[in-house]
Amino acid sequence: MADALSPTMTLRDFENGYWYLEQLKNFAGRIGIPEAKKLRKDELEKAIVAFLRTGKAALPTKRSLRKTGVKDVERGLNLKLRIENYTSNRETKDFIVEQAHLMAPEVREKSGVWYRLNRWREGQTTSGKHPTYRDLVRRYIALNKMERFEKVPHGRYINFVAEFLAADKRVTRAEAIAAWTELKKLDVPKDYASWVKARAKRKGKSR
Repeated sequence: MADALSPTMTLRDFENGYWYLEQLKNFAGRIGIPEAKKLRKDELEKAIVAFLRTGKAALPTKRSLRKTGVKDVERGLNLKLRIENYTSNRETKDFIVEQAHLMAPEVREKSGVWYRLNRWREGQTTSGKHPTYRDLVRRYIALNKMERFEKVPHGRYINFVAEFLAADKRVTRAEAIAAWTELKKLDVPKDYASWVKARAKRKGKSR
């Protein structure tokens, strides 16, 4: 397993390694990916994978990385307001939660809802649609009513812990985190199935 990011590394080395956000940002900047410092971790991973496959450094997202103009919170948040310059702060979140409770008092917030709400909002705006805050509130309600979320494509830690806990109801979250820490050091994909295979392989060798 590679211990450092390199333009000549294989895709397998990259995907089997575990890279921290600052490592990804610095490497993306070195290979010429635009606006590397402003990208999320999943966006950086996507851009680096594309670079390793094609040799071309390209921006992995259409979302605006430079916010200009008046923020929506300064314009005065209301349900009819179009989302133009969204600010992810306490005032905005409180507005969404309060309006959601007025529309659907029974709704309770689920873990992971804000990540999915933000990705939905970005998808709407980058595709040329013009959602309002009413649309955003309705989506927040819909997400909280879902029985189970689909896996986050790049949420490897979240997905691993969820699968680890689901596989054995007797294990604790601390055990799941310890297993994830172990998995990060292994030269295998960072998912639960790979951890199980690696563990079984080690047990076989020790017999």
